[in-house]
Amino acid sequence: MYKIYHNPRCRKSRAGLKYLESKGLTFEIVNYLADGISFEELKELLNILGKKPLEMIRKQEEIYRKNYKGKEFSEDEWIKIMVDNPKLIQRPIVVRNHQAVWGDPPENIEVL
Repeated sequence: MYKIYHNPRCRKSRAGLKYLESKGLTFEIVNYLADGISFEELKELLNILGKKPLEMIRKQEEIYRKNYKGKEFSEDEWIKIMVDNPKLIQRPIVVRNHQAVWGDPPENIEVL
């Protein structure tokens, strides 16, 4: 089964969800903005993705530009920032069988 970390207000995230639906795949939706995401869960996702925290931060977000742009933080500090401000997390993230991809563009999901 697939799991999609989804923001219903995000066009790219909706495209990833639509892609899963179009393929007839079974999936679980994680609305991490409403339900939150733990430090451990996000750290594991980043590990599975093979990405550093800074690679998965939405740098166009106002909160990033105002509070974090140009500042130095450890990887764990960036993860904590993302947990505290989940809007900063790139989306969607799709997981299956201990593999994960950033679903932008949605075709990235094919590798799972």
